[in-house]
Amino acid sequence: MSPVSNDLELELKHLIIDTLELEDVTPDDIDRDEPLFVEGLGLDSIDALELGLALQKTYGIKLDADSEESRHHFADLKSLAALVEARRVK
Repeated sequence: MSPVSNDLELELKHLIIDTLELEDVTPDDIDRDEPLFVEGLGLDSIDALELGLALQKTYGIKLDADSEESRHHFADLKSLAALVEARRVK
């Protein structure tokens, strides 16, 4: 698998900020290795649903909300970017 581009990670940071209306967060505040949920960015399950819908709408990616695999993909920005890179409809 090819490495994920910084452009894609930046795009996903903007998607997260815009989708979840994180007014006090900038792309620089989102570390690629920090957890997105609970610690780190501090997102919750409602945020996960909204983000999942945004990924589906933007990249054509469908996720099973309750699967362990989805939890893994949403662990951090790096994992989310790898998922989008692998599955997006081009």
